[in-house]
Amino acid sequence: MPLAGKGMLLTSMNIDVSDEADFNRWYDREHLEERVAIDGFLEARRYVAHAANPKYLCLYSTATLEVLDSPAYKTRLATPTDWSRQTMARFKDMLRVVARITISKGTGRGAALGVVRLRPTPDNAASWRDALQDRLTPDQRDGIASMHLLESEPELSGATAEIPAARNEGARDWFVLIDGTHVGAVSAVIVERFTGPAAAPFPLPISVGTYCLMWDLAKSDIARG
Repeated sequence: MPLAGKGMLLTSMNIDVSDEADFNRWYDREHLEERVAIDGFLEARRYVAHAANPKYLCLYSTATLEVLDSPAYKTRLATPTDWSRQTMARFKDMLRVVARITISKGTGRGAALGVVRLRPTPDNAASWRDALQDRLTPDQRDGIASMHLLESEPELSGATAEIPAARNEGARDWFVLIDGTHVGAVSAVIVERFTGPAAAPFPLPISVGTYCLMWDLAKSDIARG
C-alpha cells in the first residue's frame, strides 16, 4: 500500500503572520526530526495550503495505530522542549487527529494533496467504507498517484496537556487523502467524486482543501544523517 504503516497522525493549524517565520523554523529544524525519531514513527510530510484552511498541515505515518498511544510517544508529548512549548502555545484553529489507515490504493505519493473531510455515524460507517473502496481508486487517472482513507480514533484525537487542539465531534471524522502530481488533478477528482450530485451516497463534505508539499522526512533520512 502506498502509505507507510497502518497509523497516522494528522495535524493542521494556523499561525499569526508575526510568528510564522519562527514557526516554520521550529518545524524544519526541530519538530519533524524529533517526532520521526520516536520508535514506531516512519515518516512525516509537511504541507502548505493552496486552497485550504488551516494553512499548514502535517502527516506523520506510524507502523501501527498503537504507536500513537505508546509510552515512547506519550513521554515525548509530556516533555516538550522549550521551543516546542512556546510554539505550540501559538497554534490557532488546530486539528489533531489520530487515525487508522483503512484504505490506501495506488502507487507512491505526490507533490499535491487533496483533503476531503467526511462525518460518518455508527449507522452508516460500514456502508460508507464499502462505497469508498470503489471511489478511492486512481484508475490510471493522469496526475493522480494514490488515494487513502483515514478513520479517526476519537479517544486518541484532540488536545493534550501541551497541544491546544479542538476536541469535539470532529474527532470522529474521516479524512480522504488524494495524492497527485499537481493541484489541478487533485482538485478535479475532489469535484468529480465528492461535491455536488457526485457526492452521493455521501452528504456534502464537512470541508475540502488542497495543499502543496513543503518537504518530507523518513526514518532512514535520520539514520543516514
